[in-house]
Amino acid sequence: MADFPVAVITDEFTQDFELICKTMQQMEIPQLEVRTAWDKNVVDMSDDEIAEIKRLADAYGRTICGVATPVYKCTHPDGGAIDERFEQDAFHSAHTFDDQPRILDRAVDIAARLEAPMIRVFSFWRTQNPTELNDAVIASLQAAIAAAEPRGVKIGLENEHACNIATAAEAAPILAAVPSPSLGLVWDPANAYFAGAVAFPDDYRAVPADRILHVHAKDGVMDHEAGRMAWGDVGAGKVGWEDQLAALVADGYRGSVSLETHWAGPGGDKFKGSTICAESVKRLVAAA
Repeated sequence: MADFPVAVITDEFTQDFELICKTMQQMEIPQLEVRTAWDKNVVDMSDDEIAEIKRLADAYGRTICGVATPVYKCTHPDGGAIDERFEQDAFHSAHTFDDQPRILDRAVDIAARLEAPMIRVFSFWRTQNPTELNDAVIASLQAAIAAAEPRGVKIGLENEHACNIATAAEAAPILAAVPSPSLGLVWDPANAYFAGAVAFPDDYRAVPADRILHVHAKDGVMDHEAGRMAWGDVGAGKVGWEDQLAALVADGYRGSVSLETHWAGPGGDKFKGSTICAESVKRLVAAA
């Protein structure tokens, strides 16, 4: 039986943070992951806005499981030519490489204020030779750990198809080089599938299960020739969520499974689509 909570990335439903808190209370989903609200990226919010995020979450009995920051979601100056096949979606964020130390420190401070256990980070926009940036990614993660560890905050490196670490297999040597318990993988099997990997079981098994800190859930069917994903309900696509969740249970995973819908929803109603997906994630987790 699954022993991990369901969460949602709030802006997949709405930019109205009180509405998402109320909706998740009604749906009995206990955790929230914050990326943007009120059309502003979380790292650009004022102290008063962060306090309002915390006040609303507390008022509706929800906890913040993570801060989905844009840290290291930028071009690295030593990376060479960018791989132009992938859309660079930064979610109301336009921070440069030079901004990263500042937004990293701010992200850690925000996580502490929200009593969130982790911040999500990336590995820079994907280049045509991504492994050449491995040393730079390692150094950046070490800097993130140094900033976060004294505040009791962990660093979650997400495998993101538009970044240099797109799969668990690409994350494996990075995690091996940085064995700190303050660093783990934000495992997104749909991103690995988008990148061309067999997300489960092959890519999932590339990283020790105890290095998975957090899980993102979304689903779809990939047209690799066109380079496009048709997003849909979680469990209805090709990611393999039933087997993936069963493996997480068997491997003793205790983090959150956080919905990151991406589906535009029926008739373009993303709030409804995200609600459908949230119910599906709840059902799949309960059955795992």
